[in-house]
Amino acid sequence: MQFAITNTPTRYGWAMIVLHWLIGIIFIGQFVLGFVMVRTASQRTSFELIQLHKSFGFLLLGLIILRIAWRLGNAAPPLPRSVGTLERKAAPLAHFALYAFQIALPLSGWALVSVSTLEIPSMPFNLFVMPNLPLAESDAAESFWTSAHWYLAYAGIALVALHIAAAFRHHFLLRDNVLTRMITPSSGGE
Repeated sequence: MQFAITNTPTRYGWAMIVLHWLIGIIFIGQFVLGFVMVRTASQRTSFELIQLHKSFGFLLLGLIILRIAWRLGNAAPPLPRSVGTLERKAAPLAHFALYAFQIALPLSGWALVSVSTLEIPSMPFNLFVMPNLPLAESDAAESFWTSAHWYLAYAGIALVALHIAAAFRHHFLLRDNVLTRMITPSSGGE
């Protein structure tokens, strides 16, 4: 069976599936890495973890932009008929919120390193120097962006938990294909 790269009326194509799971794994991994890096006693290890966190943050930002662009040109399969009116209206809002947080979170981290008075360059995966955003450096700005990044991270992980719970509800309680169509790609003949 040949799998399609694009979505069909009943399933997602492999491009959206790969982007979905890759972004999800990186997003959750970033939360864990961020939690660990600020609690590590060794300054050297903490520094290395922060650099890795920044690298994956830039990667996440690029992947989510790619996913949104792909989604704009590739309609998602509609929800099953069994999905109620309230959930049908809430689902696009929840997905929009997930996209917004997945963009806002790495941008807030980029803003944080851009305003830091430490002036430590960001080098994604040690490949190149990522330029800072054109923001003024100050302790007050660094404090603001640190808080913003922290709050966005916890709100984002709460949204991801809600998303996972909804997927499990569809799979185990409602027994529809909402989860499986994001696991098994569409075939070209669908």
